[in-house]
Amino acid sequence: MAADCYQVLTAVCALPRGLDQLLGRGAIPALCQAVEQNQTFSREQGLPLLGCLLSGRTKDKAWSKHPAELHALLEKLSKDFCQSTEQTRLDRCSQLVQFLPPVGVAAASDELKGVVSRVWGTLRPMMQSKLTPRQIRPILVLSACLLDLYGWEQVGPPKTCCLLVNRACVEVRMGLEEPPGNELSPELQHTLTGCYRIMEAAIEQACSPALTQSAAPPPSSVSSLSLQQSQQILTVLQEAFSAVIYHLQQVDPSQYGDPFIFATFRSLCSWLAEETSCLKEEVTGLLPFLIGYVQSHMRGESPEEGLSDWMAEMSFSEERGPWTGREPLRYLLPALCHLSAEEGPRKVLLTLDTPALLVDFLTHSWNSLKGKGGVASSRDPSMETACSALLNFTVTEPERVRKDACFRTLEALLSEALPVLVHKPRLLVLAANMCTLGLMIGRLRSAPTGSVEASQRRFFSSALRFLRGALDTGSSTKLVQVSVSWEENWDEAAELWRLGLQALGGCVRAQPWITTLVREEGWLKHTLAMLGQCSALADKHTQGALEEALCAVAERCPLCKQEIGDVMRNETGALSCMRNLKKTMMVK
Repeated sequence: MAADCYQVLTAVCALPRGLDQLLGRGAIPALCQAVEQNQTFSREQGLPLLGCLLSGRTKDKAWSKHPAELHALLEKLSKDFCQSTEQTRLDRCSQLVQFLPPVGVAAASDELKGVVSRVWGTLRPMMQSKLTPRQIRPILVLSACLLDLYGWEQVGPPKTCCLLVNRACVEVRMGLEEPPGNELSPELQHTLTGCYRIMEAAIEQACSPALTQSAAPPPSSVSSLSLQQSQQILTVLQEAFSAVIYHLQQVDPSQYGDPFIFATFRSLCSWLAEETSCLKEEVTGLLPFLIGYVQSHMRGESPEEGLSDWMAEMSFSEERGPWTGREPLRYLLPALCHLSAEEGPRKVLLTLDTPALLVDFLTHSWNSLKGKGGVASSRDPSMETACSALLNFTVTEPERVRKDACFRTLEALLSEALPVLVHKPRLLVLAANMCTLGLMIGRLRSAPTGSVEASQRRFFSSALRFLRGALDTGSSTKLVQVSVSWEENWDEAAELWRLGLQALGGCVRAQPWITTLVREEGWLKHTLAMLGQCSALADKHTQGALEEALCAVAERCPLCKQEIGDVMRNETGALSCMRNLKKTMMVK
């Protein structure tokens, strides 16, 4: 009877709506109870059935609906794992992976922390023993899953952390440095994807400011590595990513829809986000593939169904949202931000029409943000990074900006977005990026021959209002202070604000009509009142940025020059410290 029941349940599980039906009709607590009581066939057939229910899209739902039963099951399985013989443990590594909870569930559970700690205690000697590639693979996959739950906190001493990273990197090199044409088995692909996660975690830990600045890092943390150990990890990571680059060089466009290729691409992006100086020639040579891969997915040319399913089923991935086609570019953006600042890679990126790709991404992302209406108040770092990369092109390639039609499209987008973002305090950093980017482009444009376009007027009006809101005079001191609305994001937005002011000066010199807005929008009045009341500015960089803008305004507008002169003649406030402005105004 038990055999028949399991056969029926397994058949139902295979149906399109089977998982949801079983989940909604109490299958999980019933199966957990069967395993707990060691009922007939519960180990042989009940556990695999539970594994199916706890994989893919139903995993989150199952854990949120039956946390107590699943915690108890995991506790039992982990004890069995720790107490079993060495060979049995190797077999049970893959089984244990299926029953680990989603990351969000793990964060709130002290009991689960104890379970993970015990499992790590069993895995450490296993990693240190002599194992064949077939034996080490399930250990690496389980380690990747445990890392996803609690990071390096419970892995063990630095020596163990180094060993885990080294084992993962060796596996990647052995798996990927095969001659072209050799197909990787599904089992090996699964293992390598786990190794990628270990490598990504090592990069995240090594580059974490919070850990490197910690006064007393936990003894199990990678941050307590010696300099020699850190260098060893960087060396093995570089060797592994050299193999990743080699593998990606062999990829044909027909494989762009393969989830394993996406996992490999994503892993390389995590390294490039922090390290672009190593393997520079190899990375530059791979740019045509990286941009081509991104473009293919942006245009929907690659089959997306497999990738969407893969993202839902990845046992050690936090990404469970629907596939949009923009995911590859999101991962590549930090690297593009670095590479666009270097002349060699930038020239290659220009030949690949990368600015147009970034503008297209920003347009889609902005439309998506708009579609969320007033709820859209959470930051999207990828949009900010795309702006930074475009800013690099704008600063270094002025002729390209003047001629490339995509920058016209970008200006239209910025003129639409900035007036909206000015009223979204939580999106202030994005507003600062878009404001500065638009002003840097504006300084390269010549004055209009006829009437000013409404979109241009709208952008510059919003930019002036935005820049005006950053600083104010302190109520109890005679120092200029960061305004309350900017204070939280000042560390990230300050440099953009200063660059924006300098660019405003360039815009005024190139397009004198902007001086009318400088007065109408109250930027000049506010700035002069603030500088007249305060004795000094917070730093010389802020003073220099304000002085640059004021000099340009005085040069291009007689009325503005007169207003500035009226305040300066009082010889009070921070204006008296601005030597270049005094020369422009011919004031001693």
